[in-house]
Amino acid sequence: MEFPSSLSRSLIPFLLASILVVCVPTLTHQSSLVGISGSNSTSTREVLALLSFKSLLSDPNNSLSSWNNPTLHFCNWHGVICGGRRHPDRVTALELDMMNLRGPLSPSLANLTFLKKLHLAGNHLNGSIPPELGRLSRLKHLDLSYNDFEGEIPASLSNCSSLQNISLSYNMLSGWLPPGLSRCSDLRIISLELNLLTGEIPDKIVSLPKLSWLNLGSNSFSGGIPAGIGGSSSLTSVMLLNNSLTGTIPPCLGNISTLTYLLLSRNNLHGPIPPSLGNCSNLIFLSLGSNSLEGEIPESLFHKTSLEYFDVSSNNLSGMVPFSLYNLSSIQSLSLGLNQFIGTLPPNLGRTLPGLRYLCVAGSQLEGPIPPSLSNASHLQILDFNGNKFSGRVPSNLGQLQNLSRVNLGYNLLEARDANDWKFLNSLTNCTNIEFLDLSHNFLAGTFPSSVCNLTTKLERLLLSELPMSGSIPEELENLEGLQKLDLSYNILTGNIPGTIGKLRNLGQLTLSGNRLSGPIPASLGNLTHLELLNLRGNYLQGNIPKSFINYMYLDELDLSYNQLSGTIPHEVFRIPSLTKSLDLSHNSLVGSLPPDVGKLKLITQLDVSENKLSGKIPSALGDCVTLNYLSMEGNFFEGIIPLHLSSLKSIQRLDLSCNKLSGQIPEFFTDIRTLYYLNLSFNDLEGPVPEEGIFTNTSEVFLEGNEKLCGGDPKLQLPLCSNKRRSLKILFIIVAAAPTLIIFLLGILCWKKCPRKRSPSESSSKDQNRMVSYTDLRKATGGFSSVNLIGVGSFGSVYKGILDAYDKVVAVKVLNLQQSGALKSYLAECEALRNIRHRNLIKIITTCSSVDHFGNDFKALVFDFVSNGSLEEWLHPRVADNCESRHLSLAERLDIAIDVASALEYLHHHHGKTPIVHCDVKPSNILLDDQKCAHLGDFGLARFLQGNNTLSTQDPTNSIALKGSIGYIAPEYGMGAKVSTHGDVYSYGILLLELLTGKRPTDDMFKDGQSLRNFVEMGYPERVMEIVDPSILLSMEADSPSETIAREGIVECLVSMIDVGLLCSKEAPNGRMEMQEVATEMDAIRTLFVGLRSNTSVRVFGS
Repeated sequence: MEFPSSLSRSLIPFLLASILVVCVPTLTHQSSLVGISGSNSTSTREVLALLSFKSLLSDPNNSLSSWNNPTLHFCNWHGVICGGRRHPDRVTALELDMMNLRGPLSPSLANLTFLKKLHLAGNHLNGSIPPELGRLSRLKHLDLSYNDFEGEIPASLSNCSSLQNISLSYNMLSGWLPPGLSRCSDLRIISLELNLLTGEIPDKIVSLPKLSWLNLGSNSFSGGIPAGIGGSSSLTSVMLLNNSLTGTIPPCLGNISTLTYLLLSRNNLHGPIPPSLGNCSNLIFLSLGSNSLEGEIPESLFHKTSLEYFDVSSNNLSGMVPFSLYNLSSIQSLSLGLNQFIGTLPPNLGRTLPGLRYLCVAGSQLEGPIPPSLSNASHLQILDFNGNKFSGRVPSNLGQLQNLSRVNLGYNLLEARDANDWKFLNSLTNCTNIEFLDLSHNFLAGTFPSSVCNLTTKLERLLLSELPMSGSIPEELENLEGLQKLDLSYNILTGNIPGTIGKLRNLGQLTLSGNRLSGPIPASLGNLTHLELLNLRGNYLQGNIPKSFINYMYLDELDLSYNQLSGTIPHEVFRIPSLTKSLDLSHNSLVGSLPPDVGKLKLITQLDVSENKLSGKIPSALGDCVTLNYLSMEGNFFEGIIPLHLSSLKSIQRLDLSCNKLSGQIPEFFTDIRTLYYLNLSFNDLEGPVPEEGIFTNTSEVFLEGNEKLCGGDPKLQLPLCSNKRRSLKILFIIVAAAPTLIIFLLGILCWKKCPRKRSPSESSSKDQNRMVSYTDLRKATGGFSSVNLIGVGSFGSVYKGILDAYDKVVAVKVLNLQQSGALKSYLAECEALRNIRHRNLIKIITTCSSVDHFGNDFKALVFDFVSNGSLEEWLHPRVADNCESRHLSLAERLDIAIDVASALEYLHHHHGKTPIVHCDVKPSNILLDDQKCAHLGDFGLARFLQGNNTLSTQDPTNSIALKGSIGYIAPEYGMGAKVSTHGDVYSYGILLLELLTGKRPTDDMFKDGQSLRNFVEMGYPERVMEIVDPSILLSMEADSPSETIAREGIVECLVSMIDVGLLCSKEAPNGRMEMQEVATEMDAIRTLFVGLRSNTSVRVFGS
């Protein structure tokens, strides 16, 4: 029987209510309707709507436990607020912020027709926002921020005619901003930042008569800034930063006299800065950086305002900076960098800007002296004058700025001629918070100042290159125990390299090149186990290369060229597993053969041993260095033939074997290496015909002179013709030699055609991918797997950045090195693990490739979404921080990252079907951060599937009791042969959390003789927690959460709680550790505490 459509519509609410009346009492222990006083249909509808809302959610914190109380009236349920005397049984507010509720939002909330406030921020609500909410005509406040909502913003919300506040920020909403919201004439707050919204900003929305707060930042809005915005008489905050807006800044913005915050940075705006902005007399925060703005800064901006934050950096502005800006005493942060200004800084700068905390004019073409009056700006923390034309002496009173943390005066024309001119460095010893000091590329001459050694131990980066200083390097440099980067290159330093440098255990980069240092290389440099770069190029160093270099765990670039080193090359140099960028030993006096161990550098990119006294044959093992693109061996005494195994160097671009004693013929394989564009074989003893294809057609890049027995080739090479007799004999020899091979090849083809092909496991594992891509596609996407696009190297392969035409997006391509043992198993494990999982905090796989390359070799790759902000490893332990702003993670960001990783692991362990997945390699380098610093767990190459009893599945093809994971993060029971379990991931997470908070790797040199990161934390927990946390957290707290905003006691409480989770997770006994469900719940509770601290204070904006 068919019902009329009108009847069907009228039955639907009745049927839904009937189902809920029957089912929900069971779910809530028969308590749903008992609490209604004066049973009536209205109250029943309210209760059913609330219970329907609850029935779709999981409530791990039991926040809604009172909703199950049979004696409690529903108006007394937690978070439920009812009306006054006129409507005592009508729900008017639902306030359940930060309750860790999970699941979709029920459309039945639309039945709460008297609802005025719906606050569900800070939960894990997902799915789409129900369009039915548009029926809530009395709704005034809608806050669904900090959730996981997807899809579009329902256009029906425009029917909520009483709406005053809509906050949907920090979700994953997409699509356009509904223009119909302009009908909500009472709207005061629109907060939609950090979503995926696109399209143009509707003109009528920004001109709403009562709108005071408009935050659309960090989306993908395009088009211009609507001109209608200037008609507002109530706007106080306009935040449109980090979008794709174009056009000019509308002058009508100057009509908004109430404007306090204007953030337009990181867009594509051009044209001049409107002088009319000077009419905004209440403006405190003006951020216009990272656009393409032109012209001069209008002087009118600074006549009526009380600006505290002014940022116009990274534009094309020119002319003189208005002196009225320097007279604005309210300024705390001033960023003018990367423009084309002219002129000087006013001499009274420090007196007119006494509250200045941040001053960056880097790359602005300013000149003249640095004003000594800067010492009066006693709050100054960051001073960045890099890349200008400042001249004269550095003010000797600079050290009076005792809050300084970063001083960058590099690339200027500053002068020092004697010890008196270096007094400023003596004064800087009073600045106990300095982490960064760059004086490089100036004219600071004289003897190396010993006062450098008295700088604070917090100093992490000391850059004193190209000054030029003379004298010797003082042994007291060992006092700077916090140093991570030391650059003294291209000075006139003499004497020995002090062995005490070997005590700077945190050093990651040491550059002493271009000096006049002599004596041996101290063996103690091998103690610098965190070194990533060691450059001693261009000195007068003597003796042998220290064998202690084998201790290096992270070194990827070693340059000892242009010295006077002697002896043989120690095998230990070729056993540095991390050496992947460059090894340069050229222009020394090294003797002996090139050890076969050179083949262990499988991922080395550049190798230079030219201009030494090396002899013997070229080792065939060089062919194992498959990523080489530059190989220079000229100017030695190598002999014998060119090894055929060099044909494996498929990425080689420049090859120089000139000025040796090589003999035999030029191998034909050179013609097949398509990447080769420079080949120098001159001045050897080669003979026979020169090939005529490939690289040999480019005669301007092939050098063969000095080989008198060569013949043939391209006529431009001007070699003699080869004799016919010799050519005939060669042809006959080739035919005779090739005949057996050809017969075997043909027989093989016949057998292959007759035998049925068996599908390989790799093909089977890739079968489920959405769209397979070919080797050619990936080669094109990555520019031929160019080293320029190489973004990472792992245990089993390399990762490249590329643009894949089939998907029209930037991707990350993980290419497996199938010659590496275990690489194929890793590929299969990663395919199996990633095939069916989907979670916002897991790296998303797009497709796979199982094919052969153009040389016929097996080729396997995985294609992932490109995550642009690097790994957590790079943020916690940055190699270089040469930007205007330090690259630090705030406490809030670290907390969010910890929650993201916990959420991913909880999903793998407890919510992925019936079979838990153990990641087995949780560590910072496997956690990638996107633009919003949302964490994504990746690299499932060691992942394992478990059976229901939390033990390793016997069907797992990679079942093994071998250690699974990375040193420092591996659960201790794995070292005793225990089976893989979820407890192992929990342990790794605990160590990761402690590393997040302390900034110390578990493999840090300080953890020796039974000490560990966990022990270190326990010693300071809980009384001395502020002494063990990463100092950059405290620095970020000052910048992101001032003391007047968040009480210190609250911060300590959050830190103690997080450390407590880390210690519980990293217990030695597996059964004593938390489960990831408990971890996720506890971390959410900590975030609730942290956000609560912020919400109790007035709104402030601290960055763009």
